[in-house]
Amino acid sequence: MDWIEELFGLSPDAGSGTLEALIAGSLVAVILAVIFTVRARNARPTEKRR
Repeated sequence: MDWIEELFGLSPDAGSGTLEALIAGSLVAVILAVIFTVRARNARPTEKRR
C-alpha cells in the first residue's frame, strides 16, 4: 500500500501505509453514507400532489 509514495514521490507516513489505509477507509465510508442516504430517502412515503 505505497501508492502515495510511488505517485507523488513523497512519504508522509514513512512508508507504513497508514495514509493509504485512511484514504481508502474514508472513501468506503463516504460511499456507504451516500448509499444509505439514497435508500432511506427512497423508502419514505411520498405525498401525493394534486
